[in-house]
Amino acid sequence: MTTLHDFSANTLDGRPLSLATLKGKVALVVNTASECGLTPHYAGLEALHKKYAGRGLAVLGFPCNQFGAQEPGTAAEIGAFCQKNYGVSFQMFDKIEVNGKGAHPLYQWLKTAAAGEEPAQEIDWNFAKFLVGADGRVVRRYKATTRPEELATDIDKLLA
Repeated sequence: MTTLHDFSANTLDGRPLSLATLKGKVALVVNTASECGLTPHYAGLEALHKKYAGRGLAVLGFPCNQFGAQEPGTAAEIGAFCQKNYGVSFQMFDKIEVNGKGAHPLYQWLKTAAAGEEPAQEIDWNFAKFLVGADGRVVRRYKATTRPEELATDIDKLLA
């Protein structure tokens, strides 16, 4: 069975990172954008990271420019924006696509794994969230408009 740990992605500085390094950790995977009405979700994601990283949560940000061209920057610009405006210290990755033929394999899997018996749904906007258990399996998919702090109860349960 495929899990989160079977994938890798390039970090903002271009280094490949195997997600197998997250075995035993709960992960929150989010497609992000710097020029979106939901961009303030970065603050909530950083708060979750600070609160739970020591207990085993990994927040993973995947910039994407597929929705209204709201992530036009380079990797360096994205990193600088996130640091300057939101103090982001969680793991950010290089820009990817989350829908269509060019969708990153991780997102192809996330959409299918979260669907269960239902047909996999495309990502509808920036800041869609996937909560993944320590075993690497998708636990729940959240809408883009779901505020990061609303995930705290579910994260607490997985980290208990």
